[in-house]
Amino acid sequence: MTNNSQTTPQQTIRFGADRLTIEDVVAISQGATAEMNTESAFTSKIDRGVAFLERLLKEEGVIYGVTTGYGDSCTVAIPTHLVDDLPLNLTRFHGCGLGEDLDRQQARAVLATRLCSLSQGVSGVGHPLLNQIVTLINHDISPRIPQEGSVGASGDLTPLSYLAAALIGEREVIYQGKICPTADVFKELGITPIKLKPKEGLALMNGTSVMTALACIAYKRAEYLAQLATKITAMVSVGIQGNGFHFDEALFAVKPHPGQQQIASWLRSDLQAERPPRNSDRLQDRYSLRCAPHVIGVLQDSLPWLRQMIENELNSANDNPIIDGDNERVLHGGHFYGGHIAMAMDTLKTAVANIADLLDRQMAQLMDYKFNNGLPFNLTGATGERKPINHGFKAVQIGISAWTAEALKHTMPASVFSRSTECHNQDKVSMGTIASRDCLRVLQLTEQVTAASLLAATQAIELRKRDQQLTDTNISPALQAMQQAVLAEFKFVTEDRPLEHDLRLFISRIQQQHWSLY
Repeated sequence: MTNNSQTTPQQTIRFGADRLTIEDVVAISQGATAEMNTESAFTSKIDRGVAFLERLLKEEGVIYGVTTGYGDSCTVAIPTHLVDDLPLNLTRFHGCGLGEDLDRQQARAVLATRLCSLSQGVSGVGHPLLNQIVTLINHDISPRIPQEGSVGASGDLTPLSYLAAALIGEREVIYQGKICPTADVFKELGITPIKLKPKEGLALMNGTSVMTALACIAYKRAEYLAQLATKITAMVSVGIQGNGFHFDEALFAVKPHPGQQQIASWLRSDLQAERPPRNSDRLQDRYSLRCAPHVIGVLQDSLPWLRQMIENELNSANDNPIIDGDNERVLHGGHFYGGHIAMAMDTLKTAVANIADLLDRQMAQLMDYKFNNGLPFNLTGATGERKPINHGFKAVQIGISAWTAEALKHTMPASVFSRSTECHNQDKVSMGTIASRDCLRVLQLTEQVTAASLLAATQAIELRKRDQQLTDTNISPALQAMQQAVLAEFKFVTEDRPLEHDLRLFISRIQQQHWSLY
């Protein structure tokens, strides 16, 4: 069992060259640096878009959001002498976000996703703006972005206004672990605020980059949870003396979902050991064990198409209007609509919540002496006269039920709760950012369930070993390694003790993806 703790990646992600991946965004979020493509094909494409916009302005062309007001105010003409002030007003009147702030990792991911979109070269922004975002990333300056206030079309206007404000030296940023005035940080580091050109405020704010950033982070956490839930299922099977033949290769060959087959294959690998005699007359284990590949497999099978949807959005130009500098056209449309991310996150949060529900049911079996094939009630490690006053994992199992119930409650799809807003101009919206935030909440709750389940499964195996119902020959090398890794930081529960500290430690280990699992 290797330690796979995430450290600050010493890598540089290049923007404006190849397509970015989810992993690239997550790397930036964890500390990787950024650089712009310097090849002439890229730089000249940026220049052509800017030059085309400048010519249109000189010719008094009508451009939405440049020479007109925004949204339903698109019929309001902006006097020529005020065109340069319009983007500044846009950033300022959208400074009304509420709720808790995105954390540093999430805010860095937003910088990466917005930079990727603008680097498609069809948003009419110039090199100074692109380079300013790179500067923020490389100096580890993250805009302070409140989570709430986006309906997901016209993109993430309000939260992205906080990114735009940071580029021009306004509002606040996260720097060295503190929230500081942007102007103070820029002064300390010698960074010059940029002045937004006429289209640049709209280009920064009118897109799907907050929901996409959160989706990238959610994807990687869910991917790891599928693996860890599989590992825990194998541990529970050993602890409860389950039937390992439920995961037979020939059995799964007749239902060929590849993700489901992968989960069954991992379980077979984890259960490769001489099994102890079964203390049960049940031919078939209950569904939470027997059907674990079918539950976890839904998440595993969803990952490829979720990746496709997230990465297509990531590598898109998703503002409005699109500036086609090559053909000298302004294309008005609705690429700011976050429907694909909304659907991806509504789907992912449902798949993840099912993992919480699966582990909740496994834990209910494991701790109930009526169903756990001879383990002590609530997995208490106490013996003798002290056994009656000790309750082991009783309260932890109650907590697991509470966290699971809350996770399940959050699976109501956000994407169907469209609201007409902004004078009915934004009359059908995606709610993609709310879906992404919901998904992260479901992930947090499921990681809590998973941490508790990992400790409980470890306790169960140790109880079997203590009572000489298991030996090392009954446990595969993979599960022995997992057991040792957990016990290096978790003390077997003999006498009752508060387990909050242990739970928080192992939640952080899960979120750090601390163990290399498969």
